[in-house]
This record gives sequence, C-alpha cells and structure tokens, in this order.
Amino acid sequence: MSYKRILVPIDGSPTSTKALVAALELARENDGRVRLMYALDELALISGFEYSGELMKAAREQGQKALDDALAIVQSSGVEGDTRLISTPGKRLGEAVAEQSSDWQADLVVVGTHGRRGLSRVVLGSGAESVLRLAIVPVLVIRGDDKS
Repeated sequence: MSYKRILVPIDGSPTSTKALVAALELARENDGRVRLMYALDELALISGFEYSGELMKAAREQGQKALDDALAIVQSSGVEGDTRLISTPGKRLGEAVAEQSSDWQADLVVVGTHGRRGLSRVVLGSGAESVLRLAIVPVLVIRGDDKS
C-alpha cells in the first residue's frame, strides 16, 4: 500500500517528534506529504478557571509553537507538509483525528504513544488509544522512549 497523505497528530513531546520522523520516512519512500495537527480541547481548559481566556490563549500559543517547530523539521526533510490547529470545544483527540483524516482524505495516521501503564494511564488517558479506536484509516503507533 502506498501512503501519500500522512496525518501526524503532535503535542510537542519527544514522542510525537519520534512519530513525525517515522512519518517523514514513509512520506519520502512514497513521494507523499504530511499534515501536522495539534488538537486543543477548549472545554478541558475552561472548567473551573477564572481566567480561562488567558489560559486558552496560552494553550493556543503552545499548540502553534509545537506546529511551527514540527513544520521546520518537515521542511528540512524535503517532504511537503502543512499544519492544522484544531480547536473544537469538547472534541477529544481521537474524534479530532478521525475528522481530520476524513476531511483531508488521509491514507495513514502516525501517532506517538508514551506507553503509560497502570494508574498513570488511567488518570492521564491514552490519546493513541482513542486515535486507534476511532480511526477510519490505518494507524501506525510509535512508542516513545519513556515508559512512565
């Protein structure tokens, strides 16, 4: 199978960078392109915070910086790519990735996982798991180095 349109959800972590590098290798091999996406859950940011406007602004800036940094990696690799900052209140990562996969007609999603186990996984959830569960295209999961 040839992967021409590869969607890469990022969060600015070393694990998402590792997933990006894997996606770039596939894109080069298949004369493909990548789309970087950063999903922001605004409802999670506003609950209980008095200054939610400032918090959302800071989260958007952090997301845009993560996208800009990742796009610099894409550009230095010679692969064609673009970015999307997804900000839909109440939409979780898996839902945002599935929607973006459909809208962009992605052939593959490459996502990093932190490999958390036990209580930390229960408390923090698993973005990669939600992506897998709701995926409409094949998903390549890249394990990060930390196993916290």
